[in-house]
Amino acid sequence: MHVEHHPLIKDFPELRDALHQLRTGDAHFARQADDYEDLDKRICRIEAGNEVLADDALLLLKQERVSLKDELAQRLKQVAG
Repeated sequence: MHVEHHPLIKDFPELRDALHQLRTGDAHFARQADDYEDLDKRICRIEAGNEVLADDALLLLKQERVSLKDELAQRLKQVAG
């Protein structure tokens, strides 16, 4: 089963410069971005069958990932805009 990762750089290639600027200059953003990447990787491991988690718990993780990604995207667009 192919499981697709959703790294920030892949989802926001047009915001590459803002992503780099925030990752290197904003500790809070960098921590959130790392949390997002870790969460995305965990979800992929679960979906690939390498880690077991109940469906309802997986849904909560996916909702958390979306929420975190929305926060990060908003901050990226503020810096880029």
